[in-house]
Parts: sequence; structure tokens; C-alpha cells
Amino acid sequence: MAIPKHHEFFMDVLKILSAGEILTNPQLYDAVATLRKISDEDRSIVSANTAVSVFANRVAWAKSYLKAAGLVIYPKRATVQITAEGLRVLKLNPQPLDVAYLRANYESMRVFLGQKGKNDIADVVAGDTQQEQTPQERMDIAFGQITSVLKGEILSEIMALPPAFFERLVVKLLMGMGYGGTLDGEGIVTPLSGDGGIDGIIREDKLGFSNIYIQAKRYALERTISRPDMQGFVGAIANKVGKGLFITTAKFTSEAIQCAKDNHIVLVDGDRLAELMIEYSVGVSTIQTYEIKRLDSDFFAEGEL
Repeated sequence: MAIPKHHEFFMDVLKILSAGEILTNPQLYDAVATLRKISDEDRSIVSANTAVSVFANRVAWAKSYLKAAGLVIYPKRATVQITAEGLRVLKLNPQPLDVAYLRANYESMRVFLGQKGKNDIADVVAGDTQQEQTPQERMDIAFGQITSVLKGEILSEIMALPPAFFERLVVKLLMGMGYGGTLDGEGIVTPLSGDGGIDGIIREDKLGFSNIYIQAKRYALERTISRPDMQGFVGAIANKVGKGLFITTAKFTSEAIQCAKDNHIVLVDGDRLAELMIEYSVGVSTIQTYEIKRLDSDFFAEGEL
């Protein structure tokens, strides 16, 4: 049988999660396959470009779209659970429950689709915006969506692991970005007993001419770092020779950002952390590369080789 499109799995996912239980990704995939009567043979069909299961990939994207709209959440590593809004939509039973419905009803979905500020529901539902886009623009938006999903997955994985992992991750990322390493040379953040708000030190360069003092906090993603938090770190490094970096999975308030700016502290929040991990290939791997080429007018200018 033909494997349904990803949006055709939206309602299936909500129905399966309607009891409120937390399901692992494999449990969800098995339940969707059972509900849709998709055979093991069909589940084994893979994409020619990525060698990834077409069925699993489409269910995963259905899950990602529903998360972007706020209908499901990822409460733990590699798990999914329905939200109150998801239950409301399930009861409402819109026909159809598709991408157009999510775009029309959820600003977070429009942001996810690269249509922030597109509040004219009629235009969104009619798809006028997409019709006006060039193929290159649509690819850029698709790339943005893939990156957005990946950032969410990265942060979910970080939150599921111990705080000590986050400290090692911070150092691995900084070393991947070209910084020199930790003072003890073992690739871990050096604890600084009695230094208050400082979680560790890393060399700014491989020869160790200058130090970077790190505050690395794995906080809940929805938490905010306030000005008092920032002032504590500023005070901790006030008499140090070097620079300050405050890196966290959370967010910073505008007051904390201004305090950091006034004191020359570099801030990295959860979103930026995930971006840097993708940029420097820390914790991610490339599954497919596409090259977009254009005509070389100079090559054909003379009409002869």
C-alpha cells in the first residue's frame, strides 16, 4: 500500500496519544503502523537519498509539525505526549487536520514554516505565499524547518542527560570552535572551588595566552536568566584576567542581556547553543548534501571552447 503523507498522520498521532500516556518514538511508530495497517514490508521501504525509512520519517515529521503547533510535547528523551490543546483539537476533529489548518490557527506554526507575520488566514490557507515563492526560496524555508526541528531535538537530548554531560559538551563545542582546551588538558570543565559563579576555565587559544571564564548552566528550556544571575557571574570574574562566557540551555531576560553587554560578557542561550552545535558538527551528523548549481554565463559568452 502507499504510505500516507506526513500530514495524513496528524490525526493518527493525536488519537494514539489521546489517553495522555508518554510514548517512546518506537512505540508511536508501531501504534501508527497498526492503526493504518502498514505492513513490515512497507515500513522497510527507504528513501533513495538518505536510506531512512520513509514511513518512520513521515511519522517523525508529523510529530514535529504537531509539536511546532503546540499539540504535542517531548517530555523526555525520544518520547512524545499530547497537550491540552492537542486534546481540544482532537475533540474538535477538523476536516481535514493538515498543514493549512495548523498554519491558519497557530502563530508558532507560521514561524516554524518561515511565515512569521503572515496573519492573513485566507492567504495562508489558500497557499498564496507558497505560490509566490521561487524553488530556491522554498528550499531555503524547508532547510530552515529541518534546522528548527534538529535544534529542538538537540536541546531535548541535552535535557535528558546529567548536568555533568552539559559541562563536557560546552568544552567539546568550544574546542571544536578553535579554542585551546581546559587548563587541566583533560577535556572537562575545571571546577573552581570557592570561585562562586565560575563553573570552569578554557583557554582562548591553544598556547593559553588568555583565559575564558565559563558559567555553564543546564536549566529548563523555559527558564530565564535574570539580571541578578548575571551580576553574580560578573562579580565572580571581576578580578580575573580574561573574558566571560555565560552559556545555558535557557533564555536571558532583556535586563540580563544589557548587564552582560555592559560588562563585556558573551551570552549563548539554548537556541544559539543548538545553532553552534549544528554549525560545528557537535552531536550531529550529515545524512545528505545537496548542491545547487546555476548557469555559468562566462563559459558560454564566447560561443566556443
